[in-house]
Amino acid sequence: MAQLPAPAALVHEWFTPRSVGGSELVVRELDSLLGQPALFSLVDGESRRRGSWLEGRTIHTSFVQGLPWGVSHVQQYLPLLPLAIEQLDLSGYPLVLSSSHLVAKGVLTSPDQCHISYVHTPVRYAWDQMHAYLRQSALARRGLGPLIRWQLHRLRQWDVLSAQRPDALIANSRFTAARIQRYWGRGAAVVHPPVAVERFRWDQPRDDVYLCLCRLVPYKRVDLVVEAFNRTGLPLVVIGDGPERARLQALAGPNVTLLGRLDQAEVTSWLGRCRAYVYAGLEDFGIAPLEAMAAGAPVIGLGQGGLLDTVRCLVRGDSQPTGVLFPEQSVAALVAALEQFEAQRLWRQLPPDVLREWAEQFSPERFRQRMAAAIERAWGEHKRQLAQRSRALSVPLT
Repeated sequence: MAQLPAPAALVHEWFTPRSVGGSELVVRELDSLLGQPALFSLVDGESRRRGSWLEGRTIHTSFVQGLPWGVSHVQQYLPLLPLAIEQLDLSGYPLVLSSSHLVAKGVLTSPDQCHISYVHTPVRYAWDQMHAYLRQSALARRGLGPLIRWQLHRLRQWDVLSAQRPDALIANSRFTAARIQRYWGRGAAVVHPPVAVERFRWDQPRDDVYLCLCRLVPYKRVDLVVEAFNRTGLPLVVIGDGPERARLQALAGPNVTLLGRLDQAEVTSWLGRCRAYVYAGLEDFGIAPLEAMAAGAPVIGLGQGGLLDTVRCLVRGDSQPTGVLFPEQSVAALVAALEQFEAQRLWRQLPPDVLREWAEQFSPERFRQRMAAAIERAWGEHKRQLAQRSRALSVPLT
């Protein structure tokens, strides 16, 4: 990467032991790319945790750090988070990168600073998934619905306002870029997040079991997957934990097994031997389907959202197919896809080595290359604007 200004700052919403998703993988790669920049976050629960990749690092935090349960339950302070992120002092850092799925993009910078925000998603529950969120909210059902709606209304206003602050936006998928354009009125480059493909083996013997791996939360629509397998009678293993687990356990038929949370070695083993990975959620990007392909497993997934960037559909006639996409988020659509997959033995047309080759296009190395190029473009444009401003100020007023 070309020479960039130092020191640089990297902003992320929170660093906590519970946060181990795709956005944290992005932050880790950005930290490496920038050569361990200064870190800023609403709260820090990692720098003093033995074995954490952030152990011993200095992380500048907001006032939420000192609030009761601020670190362990930071999202409970949602109404305060826009204010809190604006209190982080980033003066003295010519280059600021933020990793944002909620408020990190809203940090305050000056015109002399270059702020680039990598956006994982506009706030889901404030925009297109608001009504689903309210239907599932226990607080809304207890009579606080009008107050929550008002808070989400105010959050949307701040979300649009703060989205104008970064000099450049980078989205994690074309779907996220489209949502950024819709809600914020801004364009965004697309750089797909990194997937640790090297952790997986693709050349293992495969079973006839299907796999669903994700957090058991409502928007992942694991209930739809379980119901579809109840109807087909095909064997399904569900890995993951969350508030939906008890309901899914009650829904599951004898052919469906819920294993709960497993360690990484066990997850890797299941991905390496399942017949196919099944996913019905509407994702901004979706790391797990690519991990499945890295392990040689084809994907049967919803043909909407981020999966359109990552799964090449056999039935649709895509070149070098990696799975099958069903058109809508319904039990009937998934059942039809499963029955076709079984009847035509479509897994035989999706060889594991081809799936692995496709997944390698999303490797951490590719991510670093693409992000380095995007940062260089944004920094170059920022320098040109500074030069133009300097020339304009040097012209005497008449």
